[in-house]
Amino acid sequence: MSFDTTDLIILLAMVSALVWLFLPHTRNSTLWQATVTPLASIIGSGFLVVAPLVYLIMGKLAPFAMLGIVLLAYGIGGIIRYNIRNLEPLLQQSGKMDHFTLYNERVSSFALSLAYVVSIAFYLRLLSSFLLHQTGHGGGVFLEKGLTTFVLLSIGLVGVRFGLRVLEHLEKYSVTIKLAIIFALLIGLALFDLRSIPFESLSNPAAMEHGWWERLRMLAGLLLVVQGFETSRYLGEEYDRDTRNRTMRLAQVLSGAIYVAFVILALPLLAHMQNPEPDETAIIELAGMVSPLLPYMLIVAAVMSQFSAAVADTVGCGGLLSEETKGKLTAGRSYLLITGLAIVLVWVANVFEIISIASRAFALYYLLQGINAWMTVGKCEKGGTCAVQRLRFGVLILALAFVVIFGISAE
Repeated sequence: MSFDTTDLIILLAMVSALVWLFLPHTRNSTLWQATVTPLASIIGSGFLVVAPLVYLIMGKLAPFAMLGIVLLAYGIGGIIRYNIRNLEPLLQQSGKMDHFTLYNERVSSFALSLAYVVSIAFYLRLLSSFLLHQTGHGGGVFLEKGLTTFVLLSIGLVGVRFGLRVLEHLEKYSVTIKLAIIFALLIGLALFDLRSIPFESLSNPAAMEHGWWERLRMLAGLLLVVQGFETSRYLGEEYDRDTRNRTMRLAQVLSGAIYVAFVILALPLLAHMQNPEPDETAIIELAGMVSPLLPYMLIVAAVMSQFSAAVADTVGCGGLLSEETKGKLTAGRSYLLITGLAIVLVWVANVFEIISIASRAFALYYLLQGINAWMTVGKCEKGGTCAVQRLRFGVLILALAFVVIFGISAE
């Protein structure tokens, strides 16, 4: 394999990012440690496929569509942040909450727990399938399920033995490597774009096959690709409310910038895409046009994405179960329960079919959290502030209702 200037720049970009992210002041920062879990979940299994998907839906308008999705997700994150600040303290005080809000909270927690378990099984089954396929050791469904079971059992045992901190370290290293590769990918795409000027036509015939109503439904489904920020809500055993709010916001801003930049920079490359139903291999194959290094780097990023997203959801679900049982089931023990349920799911169900249930469960969770935030406003705000907050939450509730009812799952 011969190296040119582009290859060297890409390699230097990845190494530089790795060095910076592994520096002690970054690695040991509480702010960064609390950011890793939501960031790992947001930039999860959907990252590599999101650009081809948005391009196929919207053609050259894909960057605007991606920006809209990111902004809507940030608004929904605002609901979760509001509930961390205002709803959590009320839930911890008996007699402070009305029955409707308590019921909503229980239903939303059940929906999220279901979605987490399915997603964890899905992420790691996808990881096993992808890894075995890329290494040329495809051994069929049994081998994929066996490898998935091994990874799940390892996560559960590490979690119950060492707790959140060690799982966060696993996440941190996975996310660090993944972010370094993503940074190198963005640099490589920028160099490719500079070489491609003037651009070929960015119009996409496949996008024109869908009417605007169907496109809107598809974009609603894509909201769940940038899901994952809610994991901050359930890290209360380790981080205070202010830290969780700040780090959720940081994770959303950072991941949002990465998603939008990725879609913008990938447009000239996506014009060469042939497959009308892309998966993670689509962008990996196209990346070979940028540099022969990138496909190998993106294979590593894909594996890290699945693993870190699964660990992030395990951590989030563990915190959720601990909160719902009022500490009777510790987060550490819940990790083993969660991974055990995921193992059962891997062997007895078609995870790839029921992931659509998890997608709608996530959307339902956000909807119910929005209703609870709307209900809580009257207890925490007065006058004009109350009216503005209720209007903001009301608009987001309507958007989430649209996603629940009409959204087409993108994962």
